[in-house]
Amino acid sequence: MSTDSTLPTDASTTPEATGPTFADLKLPAALQAAVDDQGFTTPSPIQARAIPELLSGRDITGVAQTGTGKTAAFALPLLAAMDPAASVTGGHVQALVLTPTRELALQVSEAVESFATHLPGVRVTSVYGGSPYGPQQRALREGVHVVVGTPGRVMDHLERGSMSLDGVKFLVLDEADEMLRMGFAEDVETIFGQAPTQRQVALFSATMPPAIRSVAATHLNDPVAIAVSRQSSTVSTVEQTYAVVPFRHKVGSLVRVLATSDADATIVFTRTRKDAEEVGAALVERGISAATISGDVAQKEREKIVERLRSGSVDVLVATDVAARGLDVDRIGLVVNFDIPREAEAYVHRIGRTGRAGRTGRALSFVTPHERGKLKHIERTIRAQLVEVEVPSPRDVSQHRARRLLDAVSTRIESGRLDMYAQMLQERAAAQDAAPETTTTEAGDTVTTAPDADVLQVAAALLALAVGDDGPQQRAAQEEHDRERAEAKGGRTRETHRAERTERDGDRTGRHPRADRDDRGRGIRRPADGTRYRISVGHSHGAQPRGIVGALTHEGGLSGSDIGKIDIFGNFSLVDITRPLDGATMDRIGRAHVAGKALRISVDKGAPERRAPRTERHPANAR
Repeated sequence: MSTDSTLPTDASTTPEATGPTFADLKLPAALQAAVDDQGFTTPSPIQARAIPELLSGRDITGVAQTGTGKTAAFALPLLAAMDPAASVTGGHVQALVLTPTRELALQVSEAVESFATHLPGVRVTSVYGGSPYGPQQRALREGVHVVVGTPGRVMDHLERGSMSLDGVKFLVLDEADEMLRMGFAEDVETIFGQAPTQRQVALFSATMPPAIRSVAATHLNDPVAIAVSRQSSTVSTVEQTYAVVPFRHKVGSLVRVLATSDADATIVFTRTRKDAEEVGAALVERGISAATISGDVAQKEREKIVERLRSGSVDVLVATDVAARGLDVDRIGLVVNFDIPREAEAYVHRIGRTGRAGRTGRALSFVTPHERGKLKHIERTIRAQLVEVEVPSPRDVSQHRARRLLDAVSTRIESGRLDMYAQMLQERAAAQDAAPETTTTEAGDTVTTAPDADVLQVAAALLALAVGDDGPQQRAAQEEHDRERAEAKGGRTRETHRAERTERDGDRTGRHPRADRDDRGRGIRRPADGTRYRISVGHSHGAQPRGIVGALTHEGGLSGSDIGKIDIFGNFSLVDITRPLDGATMDRIGRAHVAGKALRISVDKGAPERRAPRTERHPANAR
């Protein structure tokens, strides 16, 4: 995860370290305290330019990539504009941030909350499709100052009356180009139309095409135009590697990486705080000295955890990007990107947590088989190539532990007091027959037993037991690892691919699966499991699979695993959906827009003849 709150703050990775400091930006005391708590010292270029303009009340358009620090650039001025004393019950929010995806909504919400720690009266929540309305409506009813959400779900709350924009002071469009590309233009127009004319607007976009310029000209008042470029330097003292790891094998792979690492301490990065908590708990269950910090950890508790990491009472820290901002612990020798970050700048910041104070460090990124494109993007941006490595196997773990024990043998011999153990081994040897005996173990190994050879076998068995290798269990674990490696190298079956996709979409990331290839583009087959639906957008409207999937998941509340083949025709498309759709879901999907046109979904009647469709892979997952 990355909420791009700022760029690295240490001089080794931030060329702008001699520029203005956050103290120079004249933030309110409560916000400056939050900045200090997180260890920020030097603002990124977008922060240094946007924050003063927004604090002065100006509208801005910011051309900035994700990862340049734009979240903090609008979050701090937004919070400065909030009035904790004003009533916000009944859904009367004071600020609204629109994001194209629920993942980004969660990340931005977490970042805004992290800056509001010294504003106890200010409350923040996120609203997005694919989650129940009840908790969101309850939070809005009880009173929320800042809402971060996707356009479709914000529209739903406005139509239900659970949210009102009558008192909105601050509007933000984050990743505006992506929002419009996904078909949210009409929703954005409607939302702006329900907000007061006297409000402040910040629009951020990676590019500024005519459609975005039109939005700015219509809804912004004499905006200040700001454009910044990426920061992409990496730390030269860090060895950068990656390993291809199928999604469901990440935890097991991480455990083996940690078991074979000689680093004094390790930091593991995840995208979201939920992921951080789950991974941290999994490590603790396996006996690893680990702790977790995320955006909702109180500052005092965060300081205690970091001090435990410095002192050596904790060896592994699992953290989100926001929580790790400003983290400076010299003993961190390894950084593991459990989830590959969304952008190169977050990658730069993460690996900057190691290789400090003149030391060398190592960074390892887990890349699932379908994420190789993200890896290439990071490599192009940082102008460096990561080296592929293999995840340690159970056998490697046992060898590593055994070598460490053997390395300690000389010291233990020098310490003395081994007479009792030596006598027990001699008695064991004397009990054996003088004539050698040959036996075969359950594992198929041939063992020769003799008085002088038995001691070596006993020592080997003791060493195996000491490192946790009981034989059969280790063999099964090694076989499972071999299957994982075959899967990571492309030997996956359709069943394993579907299982990985379902787990990923249902449990953690909400990414969308690619559409299946059609059967030679002929005829219209009925899905074996589910129903085929017709939606009123096609090639003539500019519809793309990614936009269709995005609308179905974000606004319809479906998960990626609910969506099968997508056939796109001239004026309509056909989608296989495995989950039954009730009337309310059909209504929500019907109001969603792709390429500026309402979907108007209905069950396909199966017309006898149609021109062959263009069935496409979802671009995010196409190979």
